Amino acid sequence: MSRVDLISDCFTVIRNAVAARKEDALIPYSQVMAKICAVLKDEGYLENYKEIDLEHFKQIKVYLKYEAKQSVLHEIQRVSTPGRRVYAACRDIPRALDGYGVTIISSSAGIMTDKQAREKGVGGEVIGMIW
Repeated sequence: MSRVDLISDCFTVIRNAVAARKEDALIPYSQVMAKICAVLKDEGYLENYKEIDLEHFKQIKVYLKYEAKQSVLHEIQRVSTPGRRVYAACRDIPRALDGYGVTIISSSAGIMTDKQAREKGVGGEVIGMIW
């Protein structure tokens, strides 16, 4: 089975693992997903992540973060899809949950949060929102 939207599939795996109160989840490896996991870890939504090498392919093991038995990650949504790309200029980047969440942007300067994109003055593709 081929995967059309790897980011959306990985967001769904993480969302389902949080709903099932799992400690970790395995998602397929890609450089983009590794960078997104780095952003999520830096923002405090993930405890940690690491790349693991199985026999024929690589995966990313994501360790979910909980505080007082409640998940830190409440919602993770995909905004831009392969069928409908969403781009935003620096001043038009949407704020997730009125600034309480994080919007992930893919720009020419790399994958970053909405706050970092505004500081650098770059826009790009709106990958998703997390809160």
